[in-house]
Amino acid sequence: MSSSKKAPRGRSPKDANKKPGKKKTSILVQEKVEFVDYKDVNLLQRFMSDRSKIRSRRVSGNSTQQQREIATAIKNAREMALLPYARRVATQRAPRRDDRGERGDRGDRGDRGERNSSTTEETANADAPAEVETTTAEGE
Repeated sequence: MSSSKKAPRGRSPKDANKKPGKKKTSILVQEKVEFVDYKDVNLLQRFMSDRSKIRSRRVSGNSTQQQREIATAIKNAREMALLPYARRVATQRAPRRDDRGERGDRGDRGDRGERNSSTTEETANADAPAEVETTTAEGE
């Protein structure tokens, strides 16, 4: 058997010089809130992200019991339609395509080259409308 030593658990050498961060204090403690009410939307929104997700204990600084009360109050407020379940956030969109449906930044087919002629013919035949025979009943 080989006796290889494992690195000690805990902080990595890079993190050894870092001081542990200051303990975050809860908003509930700062504002001396005794009871978390589901109707207090302004308070509850402070514990939610911009996408309406409930922030974690680590981020909000709540104790376990406080976090449980906040989560329950937020869920009740959502049921009563006081708070949204989710909220859309506007994001940066990709550049618009030109009239031919191609992106302006790629040019003509980019590095991919042209398509196979066999696949082009198959797709052309598949896209063509099928001929339909129509008969008219005259004289009846």
